[in-house]
Amino acid sequence: MNKFKCISLLLALTLSTLPVSANDSGVYQIDPVHSHVGFEVPHLVISSVEGKFKEFSGTIEINEKTFSKSKVEATIKVSSIDTGTEKRDNHLKSKDFFEVETYPDMKFVSQKISGNKKKFTMTGQLTIKGKTRTVTFSSKFLGTVKDGYGNLKAAFVAETEVNRKDFGLTWNSMVEAGPVVGDDVKITLKVQAAKAAPQKQANLEK
Repeated sequence: MNKFKCISLLLALTLSTLPVSANDSGVYQIDPVHSHVGFEVPHLVISSVEGKFKEFSGTIEINEKTFSKSKVEATIKVSSIDTGTEKRDNHLKSKDFFEVETYPDMKFVSQKISGNKKKFTMTGQLTIKGKTRTVTFSSKFLGTVKDGYGNLKAAFVAETEVNRKDFGLTWNSMVEAGPVVGDDVKITLKVQAAKAAPQKQANLEK
């Protein structure tokens, strides 16, 4: 088990034992340093390629009284893609795939949240390469805890699967006709967010 997985497991175990109170309601800002936006795509049928995006931001509005009214908005810098191979990353950024010079960001805006605060589905609009599609994440709210500086932190995990072709992420006809790159991409989110200060809360809620 690598270091990141160990930290995620410890965080989940810690937060899952903590009660959620009405004081948890409010706007939280996603902490990119302690969060992870990852993906996995099949390659040559028998294996897969994993990657992540290193630059992203967003807000999570928790409504503890009516959890279904909670909201999520996030933006990811596509140029921050990292699959562990520079040559492959540069190709993914090119016009063959993400075309980052024209479409630098991908965005998600939630529209509907169903379930309870411990386990819920989050449906919203995902925009990649100028194309917007409705996607649904299976999600869990792990709870809240105060860090060593007294800041309230909330943690979530979520995952979904999308078809890359729905967003125009295709290459040439010869490659697409074969099993080189799979169509279905698994997206995994491990998010830690910090509750905004009172003044910033007011600005973010406008």
